[in-house]
Amino acid sequence: MSDLPPPLPPYGVRDSGDAWVYGPDGAKYWGRFGAAGLLVWHPTAGVLLQHRVGWSHHGGTWGLPGGALKEGETPVEGAMREALEEAGVPAELLTVIYTSVLELGFWRYTTVVTETSSEFEPVIGDAESVALAWVSVDEVKNLQLHPGFAAAWPELRSRLR
Repeated sequence: MSDLPPPLPPYGVRDSGDAWVYGPDGAKYWGRFGAAGLLVWHPTAGVLLQHRVGWSHHGGTWGLPGGALKEGETPVEGAMREALEEAGVPAELLTVIYTSVLELGFWRYTTVVTETSSEFEPVIGDAESVALAWVSVDEVKNLQLHPGFAAAWPELRSRLR
């Protein structure tokens, strides 16, 4: 696990939300304005997961496309933007089912749960992914999951139709 932030976007431009937030116990969380991830679900294909690159926070684990919110951005907007950037997720195919919020007082993570009207081929769009895959709902628990996603998965799964 690296204390270095992700590589800078082209031309060295960094959004003001791209920063670590530290909890009272010293644990770090990415996103000055919080963060959001997109759980894309298809009834037969399963859920779209991202295998995180080794240099990232909790690298080598599987989780959701997502990341830091920009200032003024809603969690739904941020999750959709990040999923498009990281995995080529087409927002026009998605219906938001619900959101799930982890509120820590000093930082918030929102999981935006969506259903896609059709299966699509995800495309790695940045250096944050090793792989993207549709994983059956029953097989998710067999992967090495990002700790936050692992903690949230049982509740998220129970609410899928």
